[in-house]
Amino acid sequence: MKYAAKINIMPKKELLDPQGKTVANNMKNVDIHGVLDVRIGKHISIELEADNESEAKQKVETACKKLLANMIMESYEYSVSPS
Repeated sequence: MKYAAKINIMPKKELLDPQGKTVANNMKNVDIHGVLDVRIGKHISIELEADNESEAKQKVETACKKLLANMIMESYEYSVSPS
């Protein structure tokens, strides 16, 4: 069966996000005011095959931990649904 996974990877809250800070500081330069904080991360879409949703989630979990996210600096969340 085919599944689609949507993964969001973000810098951990306790760590500085220099890219996000730069974007937040420059919002006023494009006439956008009132922005208090910006955090920039990654969004990853994966299509995969698995026998069931549990197996698909396990594959995504393994991919996140071993390949997609830097577990020291990033956190992740994901959803898996039939496609």
